[in-house]
Amino acid sequence: MDKPCTLLVHFDKGSAAMANEIKADLEGSDVAAKVEAMKRAVMLLLNGETLPTLFITVVRYVLPSEDHTIQKLLLLYLEIIDKRDAAGRVLPEMILICQNLRNNLQHPNEYIRGVTLRFLCRLSEPEVLEPLVPSILENLEHRHHFIRRHALSAISAIYRLPHGDQLIPDAPELVERALASEQDASARRNAFLMLCLCGQERAVAYLFSNAERVTEWPDLLQMAAVDLIRKVCRSPNRADKGRYIKIIISLLSSPSTAVVYECAGALVSLSSAPTAVRAAANTYCQLLSSQSDNNVRLILLDRLNELRTAHRDVMVDVVMDVLRALSSPNLDVKRKVLDLVLDLLTPRNVEEVVLYLKKEVVKTQSGELEKGGEYRQMLVQAIHACAVEYPEVAGSVVHLLMDFLGDTNVAAAVDVVLFVREIIETNPKLRVSMIQRLSDTFYQIRASRVCSIALWILGEYSLSLSEVESAITTIKQCLGDLPLFTLSEEGETTDSSKPTQPMVNSVTVSSRRPVVLADGTYATQSAATEAISTLPVTAGSLASTLNLRSLILSGDFFLAAVVACTLTKLVLRLEEVQPSKAEANKACTGALLVMTSILQLGLSSYLPQLIDNDSYDRIVLCVRLLCNTGDDVRKIWLQSCRQSFAKMLAEKQFRETEEMKAKSQISHAQPDDLIDFYHLKSRRGMSQLELEDEVQDDLKAATGGFSKETDDANRLNRILQLTGFSDPVYAEAFVTVHHYDIVLDVTVINRTKETLQNLCLELATMGDLKLVDRPQNYTLAPESSKQIRANIKVSSTETGVIFGNIVYETSNVMERSVVVLNDIHIDIMDYISPATCADVTFRNMWAEFEWENKVAVNTVIQDEKEFLNHVIKSTNMKCLTPPV
Repeated sequence: MDKPCTLLVHFDKGSAAMANEIKADLEGSDVAAKVEAMKRAVMLLLNGETLPTLFITVVRYVLPSEDHTIQKLLLLYLEIIDKRDAAGRVLPEMILICQNLRNNLQHPNEYIRGVTLRFLCRLSEPEVLEPLVPSILENLEHRHHFIRRHALSAISAIYRLPHGDQLIPDAPELVERALASEQDASARRNAFLMLCLCGQERAVAYLFSNAERVTEWPDLLQMAAVDLIRKVCRSPNRADKGRYIKIIISLLSSPSTAVVYECAGALVSLSSAPTAVRAAANTYCQLLSSQSDNNVRLILLDRLNELRTAHRDVMVDVVMDVLRALSSPNLDVKRKVLDLVLDLLTPRNVEEVVLYLKKEVVKTQSGELEKGGEYRQMLVQAIHACAVEYPEVAGSVVHLLMDFLGDTNVAAAVDVVLFVREIIETNPKLRVSMIQRLSDTFYQIRASRVCSIALWILGEYSLSLSEVESAITTIKQCLGDLPLFTLSEEGETTDSSKPTQPMVNSVTVSSRRPVVLADGTYATQSAATEAISTLPVTAGSLASTLNLRSLILSGDFFLAAVVACTLTKLVLRLEEVQPSKAEANKACTGALLVMTSILQLGLSSYLPQLIDNDSYDRIVLCVRLLCNTGDDVRKIWLQSCRQSFAKMLAEKQFRETEEMKAKSQISHAQPDDLIDFYHLKSRRGMSQLELEDEVQDDLKAATGGFSKETDDANRLNRILQLTGFSDPVYAEAFVTVHHYDIVLDVTVINRTKETLQNLCLELATMGDLKLVDRPQNYTLAPESSKQIRANIKVSSTETGVIFGNIVYETSNVMERSVVVLNDIHIDIMDYISPATCADVTFRNMWAEFEWENKVAVNTVIQDEKEFLNHVIKSTNMKCLTPPV
């Protein structure tokens, strides 16, 4: 966030003594002293001082100087000072500088001529410019390109003045002749821009006459040509659009990346034909692979995403080119690439995309990549999304990803196990191999949360006799020998699995806190972030397999309750698939022994804290179930859990489908809209691209594709009246809120018959709002209007107020007039937009930020669902879970 600057810059205000000191230095013969005096004079003028008596001194002692620095400072001084009196007339003393400017325009030194011509671009007084026009025109034929370049700029600036066509009536013709014979790139660009602004037909004619040589133009001129094409094609009559598109396509081979980028954007804005869109997409992809700047890559990905929104069918063909941008080391670039690619998946390219992502996952194992764990997590999430949308590709990646269940990056490991849980339900063919793989890799898991989900998978999807026995064996191996601790003769408690060797470290217990579950209820869970081994150094190989034991001994009784539930499910299923009752009873006895050992550990003084009530009740329930099980309870434990999970996945898929439908743009054409049937048109002289463009235009007209996304009525609702209708200055603002940026487009209208000078829109903010830049002063002619834009930054989502006034001067009143504006209230609701969030991500944020606040509600609504809909509508939010 932007913070206030604490740097104080000291500057002395002007005084009579300082003005006299400046005059004395200017009257002297020391060049260095004159330079410093001119700098101080310019600084004082910029800070609001007038220095009225300094002008004559400057005319007498500074104008004759031949020093280039002094001449440059002189031009800055002349640019800053007021050149008109209170009545709006040019000051008589300004005529004194005309002869000096004419001499400079004929000076033998090219630099003096050039800076003088550049200074004339900033003059707007016809009385001063008129005697200088012949000298300006003579410089068009100067031998040095520096002079010709600034002469063309000066002619353009003068011609664009309110009465400039009277000063140089044949300016477009003169510039056109100069452009035909000019060789300097900058001079040609200035001449072409002048024709674009003041004689568009001449610029278009010059462009068409040189259409075959456009690729040989310098990049400056090519950029100007692209801007001209954009401007011309905005007009309703676009008869020569095909010729313009042909020029744009030829410029795509330009060696300048800036020209190529602008051409691709112009091509998309001019044509919606698949050939044109494909050429623009390929251009963006080439720039994406050739540019190393991350900001440039992010901009290119934004352009590609815009193409994806309007032309998804074409973008599907370049998905592999987009994937090559994953070579960038920047995570933001990688994230944008993956988001874009996931929106371009089709049955035709999904296997190729998943294979590429699989190779990227393998690369992250080398450890050479910076932030490899975060990148691997993004890849896992992307592969998960691919497999959910196209289940047939899950088999090619799921076994590779299961190698990362023991990843040191816990978030990546959680994503992997969630992916496994969903795939094993949606792909029954992979169940057997995935259960076997999970049993083999279970000992590698070190995170408590990953262990909990993996145990649930083993308990739900181990169906055959061999699978159940393998799962029970795996859990017992990871728990180690029982009991979990023993009481020595001296009364000290020790881990029963410890040999007599010295310990690596003692058991430490992290804090515990309540967490929110998927159904919105709370449970107490240990916040242990890593497993703490209580085994000796010489038993390192044994410690690697006792992950459950080390986590439980660290105080994680929530995981202990999950172990008890998993063993209960496995024993109940074993009783169904095991023909030998003795084996089933043996497994039941072993499970009861594990549960009682956990309860004994939780109620002992071996750990600093006792077992929490939730975990204790859960484990006791499992003990009672194994001792006395009914058919109804068996059905609940062995079938209902998986059915609920399948229902949750179905609801998730339905929700995603509904969101996709809501995001799709629904446009309707009006019944009286005209449709041109290109089959009935004459195709003589039309290229294939023009034919395709006609087809796309017809389709858009028929389906309403040309209709604006925002309704004009909604736009009118966001216009705020700032002044009254009887005020001499009328102002209204159009407020645009985009995330944390507020843009005010203020329209100011002079309703008087007088010229308003130094009109300034002064704004101030209250709350967490900050004005980025202050609008400059303007001069408004009688009954004319001006668009003023102000940018405001928001540093928080609190309600803020923007207030201010309009200050101006008139020729009749010496004092400044002020019009107070109505306040603009920026509401927090302008920043809120409905969004989606995964359940796992929401629970993580809930636990991290502790958002829960109790708010007293006073309402007459009695129904909970009705009140929820009321809250959603009032706060512009969205319910995470689908409505029942």
